[in-house]
Amino acid sequence: MRRDQTISREDAALASDAAQPPANEPAESASKRFQPPADLLKRVVRRPELRKIVPLADTTIYEMEQRGEFPKRFFLTPRCVVWDLAEVEAWLDERRRASDADTLRKTPAPDVHQRRARPVRKQIQRT
Repeated sequence: MRRDQTISREDAALASDAAQPPANEPAESASKRFQPPADLLKRVVRRPELRKIVPLADTTIYEMEQRGEFPKRFFLTPRCVVWDLAEVEAWLDERRRASDADTLRKTPAPDVHQRRARPVRKQIQRT
């Protein structure tokens, strides 16, 4: 018997075991197990994951939360802070739409003529 035939038989045995309900559960109740709809499944993210999704500093996120411009964090335990992933993704989509429509307020460029260090001199126009 070849090795690949042995592996395929083992895979078939595992697949048939996975299709059967646990021993303490009747066969007909396996098909009636509760499976919540996809929209009810909530996913939360902790701070390291949020940093990967939203490239902003922690203080910036905190200040935006205080102003109501970013989804609020909530506590799972007294020491575990999380954000609702759906709210964060909706915020990102809203920011993308605002940026595409040019309705996002942007910081004006600084006036380089007013800086003290390395001031820009007025150029002399030659005729």
